[in-house]
Amino acid sequence: MYFLQPNDEFPSPNLADVDGLLAVGGDLSEQRLITAYQSGIFPWYEKGQPILWWSPDPRMVLFPENIKISKSMRKLFRNEAFSVTYNQNFEEVIKQCAQIKREGQQGTWITEEMIKAYIALHKLGVATSVEVWQEEVLVGGLYGIYLREKQVFCGESMFAKISNASKYGFISLVQKLKKEHVKLIDCQVYTQHLERLGAQEVSRAEFLSYL
Repeated sequence: MYFLQPNDEFPSPNLADVDGLLAVGGDLSEQRLITAYQSGIFPWYEKGQPILWWSPDPRMVLFPENIKISKSMRKLFRNEAFSVTYNQNFEEVIKQCAQIKREGQQGTWITEEMIKAYIALHKLGVATSVEVWQEEVLVGGLYGIYLREKQVFCGESMFAKISNASKYGFISLVQKLKKEHVKLIDCQVYTQHLERLGAQEVSRAEFLSYL
């Protein structure tokens, strides 16, 4: 594990420990965050902790062509149960992601510091939001980092106020990214929810090869 000073560069992701923790410290400046994602590294820490930088092995990813859409979700799409927009309300999406209660988590890793940093990235056109609406009410969404030049999208967090809203937004995003020839969607770490949607684990080395 490495301790970063403000001007220090990231060590190689291959030097992360067995849990994927690579470095501690540094800052959340726009350039450092962009460099991190381009290098297969992301920040993940709770309020009161120093900034923790991760590059896990294996890595959970979704190849867009492997997206799994259940019969129930296909029915929702046929019925146009929700409407989906992009980058219409990034700030509200990330704040909702921070507020949603998640099983097994006492607090949120999306601190005020993180919110401010990712809003700055959004203004640079790097961070993207997906909004899911029902009768003009925001009921779900997600956000992430779009590395267009590398054809990689790095998902960060999702929220849903009603059942299937975030899943609807995610599937819509995957279909959009597929049309834009995105090669890989970074899901970071394993969850059963992501696996059911078609995501899989690959080695860190394979993931880095896409970057």
